[in-house]
Amino acid sequence: MQTYFAPEHKKSKFTCPHCAVVAAQAWSDLYYSTSEGYYRTDNHWTFCICSHCSEWSYWYDEQMMVPTSAPVEQAHPDLPAECKDDYEEARDIVGRSPRAAAALLRLLVQKLMPLLGESGKNINEDIGDLVKKGLPIEIQQALDYCRVVGNNAVHPGEIDLNDTPEIAHSLFNMINFIVEDRISRPQKVKGLYEKLPEGARAAIEKRDAPKGD
Repeated sequence: MQTYFAPEHKKSKFTCPHCAVVAAQAWSDLYYSTSEGYYRTDNHWTFCICSHCSEWSYWYDEQMMVPTSAPVEQAHPDLPAECKDDYEEARDIVGRSPRAAAALLRLLVQKLMPLLGESGKNINEDIGDLVKKGLPIEIQQALDYCRVVGNNAVHPGEIDLNDTPEIAHSLFNMINFIVEDRISRPQKVKGLYEKLPEGARAAIEKRDAPKGD
């Protein structure tokens, strides 16, 4: 997992929200220009420039205003539509509130469960049912990771997400991993299988049909 340094006001180095590279930041007060010259804005506004990508980040009262989203990966293209708003909202706020983002992603996982054939009422029980159906251990661990970290965001326990924002950031990767394995890969295999000649598919179905006594 790539080391993440949360953006902090006047910090000399952090993970740039534009290029996602840990880079030095050059800070300055914000000025505006008129026909009479340059003037400093009120004391609330500052900005910094990333030494790697040269993009600017704007801050107000020591809070980053632009950009709003943190350097986490985009949603998987096959993430179901009913889950995308939660993903994008979590992505938008994770830099300012890792706990709130983790809670949103836990809600996303709960919404994902019915699409995987479960009830969506109890994540822990749903994961257990998927395990009984042969869920690969890696996906079980990814789901439980999202469940435990997201639940901790709502009911604080041993993990302080504000002190370890990289844990909240890892949830985005986990969710995309789950979508790739449980949704994208089966769709790709099904699409290829359906391109087989009809006769070949019929022979396979006959081979795999239950045998009579």
